[in-house]
Amino acid sequence: MKHAKIPLCLILIIIIHGAIDWFTNRPQDAGADVPAGKIMSLSFASSREGFKTPLPEHINEDLGLLADKTYTIRTYSILGGEPTADIARKYGVNMIQGGWLGPDHENNKKEIEALIQSVNAHPDVVKRIIVGNEVLLRRDMDIDSLIGYIRQVKQAVKQPVSYADVWSMYMKYPQLINEVDFITIHILPYWEDEPVPVEQATEHIEKIVQQVKDKALSMGQNKPILIGESGWPSVGRQRGGAVPSVVNSAKFIRSLLQVAGRQHFDYNIIEAFNQPWKVDFEGVAGANWGLLTTDHKPIFPLTGPVSENPAWPVHFALATGLWLLIAAAYYKKLHGVSLPRALVFLALAQALGVCLVTLADFLWYTSYNPWQRAYSLSMIAANTVLAGLLIRRFYDVLADNPDMQKLATRLRTGYLIFILLALYKTYSLAFNGRYLSFPVEQFAIPAIGVCGLIVCLWLRQRRLNYQTLAFDHLTGGNFSSRHDRILAYLMGIGVIALILGETKAFMDGHDFILAHPGFYEGLPFALAYTFHNQQLLAWLLCLSILSAPFSTDAADKAKDRA
Repeated sequence: MKHAKIPLCLILIIIIHGAIDWFTNRPQDAGADVPAGKIMSLSFASSREGFKTPLPEHINEDLGLLADKTYTIRTYSILGGEPTADIARKYGVNMIQGGWLGPDHENNKKEIEALIQSVNAHPDVVKRIIVGNEVLLRRDMDIDSLIGYIRQVKQAVKQPVSYADVWSMYMKYPQLINEVDFITIHILPYWEDEPVPVEQATEHIEKIVQQVKDKALSMGQNKPILIGESGWPSVGRQRGGAVPSVVNSAKFIRSLLQVAGRQHFDYNIIEAFNQPWKVDFEGVAGANWGLLTTDHKPIFPLTGPVSENPAWPVHFALATGLWLLIAAAYYKKLHGVSLPRALVFLALAQALGVCLVTLADFLWYTSYNPWQRAYSLSMIAANTVLAGLLIRRFYDVLADNPDMQKLATRLRTGYLIFILLALYKTYSLAFNGRYLSFPVEQFAIPAIGVCGLIVCLWLRQRRLNYQTLAFDHLTGGNFSSRHDRILAYLMGIGVIALILGETKAFMDGHDFILAHPGFYEGLPFALAYTFHNQQLLAWLLCLSILSAPFSTDAADKAKDRA
């Protein structure tokens, strides 16, 4: 029985791990299938890493993939993408051709000339035209200049002409309704000033469309409405109750298509492919709105159930393989400890292995340039080293080995590095966090490490007290640093600053202010959005766990000095 306890622990942990992974990644019902598996229209921008503008063969490859997924594509510019219409004709795909406008009048002039020429050369492919995209939202030009460009294109082409912007811009500048042939509005529930959960997203879209329609009718205009952009990110930062995920993205698109069918909406989904360049402007969420990855792999199916992570068996195998290597390294040593302690050691090692595999997969998937990949490799390496130190400390505590000052010093150094990085990320999130993700995955190993050390010390001492939480006690070291209290204070202030910053970001939104005028009227809603954010709460938990040992150290040292 003595020699069977380790194999039994291994089998038990593998079964539990596999059951959890299977249960959390079961295929889910994402709603009714997309009819014929094809979407009415998709935003299309062909891009390849290392190419400033796409080559004709890139566009050809991309449209070949999209031909069985959509009837129409919406493009955003002419210059740099001239062959698109000819290739679209080849695959039987129609186009909503866009012309890009910005603050540079000379560039706008060239773009409009190229737009008119392309539209008139491909009347069988280009069915509608959009002049400018979110120009007013970006404040790139005034309304009168924009109307001038719209009129110029309308006089030169036969197809219907519109302008595309977030829906509130049509309410702010209703004169646009008189100028366009059809009204193109962007409705993105995730990005709203008051984020809308995916379960309420289509109801929100119906309400907005009706609001815009009523505004047009009040002006004597009964014009078609195109939802020019709508979608849901599959990865990224949570906003209030709006949670990016693969399943939520599929749910949103399928439910939108159901509503569009009932209400006869005209819509365009953003977008065909993930767009890595958007990460610099809209964070990880902005780069992940596509139906396909940058490697042209489907993110989720348009029919049938959807799994959040179809590759979970691979991740399970990698994490299990890494864990078994650790178990093999400590196999003989673990025979000398009791069954509960061996089980705890192996469970903690398995948890660290799962965190490391999850971190590597997530960071690499959301790294889009050499600098981001270099950072990802650095974080993976740092977490690997810290995990190795923690595993050694877990064993020493559980085996009642003497504390090692050298190991304690290395652990303290590692934690100080992670805490300084956590402070930087926390204050960045607090003061400019709209597009920044909560880095929970990057700090899961340090946080689990603190909790694991507390459990191991409890098993050895069979008691927990205030001193047990002190970092010196957790690591087995003997340090004396006056900076511990400063770190603890900075972490505590960072928690408060993050909550205030997140709340203020909601209250500063234009539409939020219109809906909730007055500080005291809006505050409860903003706080509710803040504390509904599970990613934010998970990050606050990580900060609290990381700061607790240093807070205890600082308090103990202050007490000793007194």
